[in-house]
Amino acid sequence: VQWVESGGGLVQSGGSLRLSCVASESTVSGLGWFRQAPGKEREFVAAIAWVGGTTRYADSVNGRFTISKDDAKNTVYLQMNTLAPEDTAVYYCNRVRLATMSPLGAWGQGTQVSVSS
Repeated sequence: VQWVESGGGLVQSGGSLRLSCVASESTVSGLGWFRQAPGKEREFVAAIAWVGGTTRYADSVNGRFTISKDDAKNTVYLQMNTLAPEDTAVYYCNRVRLATMSPLGAWGQGTQVSVSS
């Protein structure tokens, strides 16, 4: 499966962005968003089960970010509200092993999110 992420940009603290990720083919695994800030390891952000739609979030984004999907478009979204400078990172999507929130497969190019204070 290949991914095309989009929707990133520069936003002021407190602002919102909506990221999109289109998969090259349908999948029945979990799908999720990860992010990597400069000088840091890539970390889990949010995941959604393709069957059933159960969602999981990292503590740092819970209550601010919402993950959703559109089955017909093979697309997963990440609505990000109340953004803070610490959310600045390159955001990636991937298949997710829901039991561990660990990524599966290759990464796409990601989309840059920059939050100014």
